[in-house]
Amino acid sequence: MRGSGLIDRRSFAKAAGALFLASLSPRSLYALERSDAVFASGLRSPDGTFGIGLVAEDGTFIDRIELPDRIHGLGHSRVTGLSVAFARRPGTFAIIFDAHKRSEPVLIVAPDNHHFFGHGQFSPDGRLLYASENDFDANRGMIGIYDAADGFRRIGEFEAHGIGTHDMSVSDDGRFLIIANGGIETHPDFGRTKLNLDHMEPSLVIADAATGTLVEKHVLPRELSQLSTRHLDVNEDGRVWFACQYEGSRNDTPPLVGHFARGEALSFINLPEDVTAGLANYVGAIAVNRREGLVGLTSPKSGLAVTLNARSAAVVSTTRIVDAAGIAPALSGFAVSSYDGHFKAARSAVAWDQHIVRIS
Repeated sequence: MRGSGLIDRRSFAKAAGALFLASLSPRSLYALERSDAVFASGLRSPDGTFGIGLVAEDGTFIDRIELPDRIHGLGHSRVTGLSVAFARRPGTFAIIFDAHKRSEPVLIVAPDNHHFFGHGQFSPDGRLLYASENDFDANRGMIGIYDAADGFRRIGEFEAHGIGTHDMSVSDDGRFLIIANGGIETHPDFGRTKLNLDHMEPSLVIADAATGTLVEKHVLPRELSQLSTRHLDVNEDGRVWFACQYEGSRNDTPPLVGHFARGEALSFINLPEDVTAGLANYVGAIAVNRREGLVGLTSPKSGLAVTLNARSAAVVSTTRIVDAAGIAPALSGFAVSSYDGHFKAARSAVAWDQHIVRIS
């Protein structure tokens, strides 16, 4: 039996369809076309309703797409211009949308006995959508495969080669899936309760995107078994940067960020003590700015945003941002949002959610 927090599929489909089919206003379309960069993020309004917000490079709120429930992570295809937003775990819906309204939105739902883990990504050519999913009865992470040419019909699945599968990406050449298995067992009957904190199994995986065959699996050492590998981003050279959330004692100070490339062992970054302490054992989001060679981190628990040099791993800057949430590469540096409504230098009445995606 699914948890009571999951939204009924038919009700959601009816509500989402009616809301999404409402056209963006001409003013909003004008703003979208003329913004240097546009970002999308989940939001919650003061009245408790949810949506996807479209935001300009300077933080100006452009428009809102209404949703009946909360989302988590987003992905974007540069080829097709489509974006995807996934329900927050243990949600069962995802929405594929075009911010410019060139095509109608598509609602997909996870298959029976699965739920989405909140993340996914398009193949480089935009023909496939990969989604991190939980086969909760079998306690195994899965990658669902959806066909963009057929209304995003689910056409298959691969094992994620771990449990607690969360964030994932696709290599630039489309050959490999890069998967962050957080190692935490959950089941929708217990909501978001973490069921195995005493024997977690975090790992980072590279799998063949055509067959799902395991290429590499990096299991964290025993002394870091409570370090949940949650989020990742990939640099243009194929190097994978990953960020972690620690489930052990709050007095411990484990490394929270690292990187690896295919054929290499994991390398953890030894941040300065004050930065490690400032992240409060919790990195909520990570992003790579390829053009400037930077890596950005945010911690909502401590209200800190950190920028690293992607080559040397040296700290470039730290910024105190209360409830710092999402982060995405901007034209210069990073766009950072917060749960209390800040987006770069602007502030709105909404609470931004955990992640941002740049859609232009």
